[in-house]
Amino acid sequence: MAAKAKIPQLSWSDVQPVPVMLVTGPEQLFADRAWLRMRSMLREQDPALEIHEVEASQYESGMLMTLASPSLFGEPRLIRVMGAEKATDAFITDAKAYLEVPDADTTLVIRHGGGQRGKGLLDAIRAMPAGAVEVLCPAVKPGDLPALVRAEFHRLGVKADPRAMQALVQAFPENLEELIAVCGQLAQNSGGNVTLSQVEIMTGGRVETNAFKVADAAIAGNAGEALLFLRQALDTGVQPIPLLGALNYKLRAIARVCGAEASAAQLAKEFGMPPWQVDRAMRDVRGWRESGLARVMTESAATDLALKGGSRDAVYALERFVLLVARKGAPLPAA
Repeated sequence: MAAKAKIPQLSWSDVQPVPVMLVTGPEQLFADRAWLRMRSMLREQDPALEIHEVEASQYESGMLMTLASPSLFGEPRLIRVMGAEKATDAFITDAKAYLEVPDADTTLVIRHGGGQRGKGLLDAIRAMPAGAVEVLCPAVKPGDLPALVRAEFHRLGVKADPRAMQALVQAFPENLEELIAVCGQLAQNSGGNVTLSQVEIMTGGRVETNAFKVADAAIAGNAGEALLFLRQALDTGVQPIPLLGALNYKLRAIARVCGAEASAAQLAKEFGMPPWQVDRAMRDVRGWRESGLARVMTESAATDLALKGGSRDAVYALERFVLLVARKGAPLPAA
């Protein structure tokens, strides 16, 4: 059984200097930020900081003790061990021994991306009575991206239009590092307020604002316009799956408010949605029946399968789904 964690578990943004920092989880962006934050803080304390980086898979016996040994001039040391999930037996043995008496002038950062290798070492760190923290770097799901973008702009001290943030999420649905990098560029050049037009210019047409144009037209019942936007989006390189994602994003919001009688503010609190999104969904839900929504949701799953290899004509499947949404779930004529 795993040892119960006694040390604090926190996010990268809460990192403070400690003798031992364990960084766990698959998301490398958070791990890198935890490392950079720790390095920056220690350098502020002492610009003479010695920094050493070690690959755990290439570690040889005695290396850790050598790196942690006091230098001639007594500079503090920061040691980063990467890939502890692939560590050699020598590293696991030396690290466990080091944890018994950590050096007062050394900060040890151990990165473990996941898996069972090195589990005993992780348990030993988590059971330390003091002087250690664990930074959690969980995998990011698509549904987490809007909140991450909001948090990033808040951290950078700028305001962002909700549709601009939507467009960014749709532009980079599978590349968190690129998404966060673009947020930084926008914040730097925005003058304190990020707009949709700035996002469109920054991403040079890649932004799936096109996807939301398709979704908006379909939700509004404008079938011809929706199909036109769909073909334009596909012609400019937008992939079918993000297009389906934009439709599903709006449909899920509509499904949540369908039949609800509470105020927009109450629903926003209940569903954990931004108030503006609830207001929009309450406008979009007009004309929809529960049976139509159920049909659309069922067809969404079938379309997703078609786009992922279940059909020889994915574009045709997406076009039919767009038409079904534009008809508010009313059955389509037989093909």
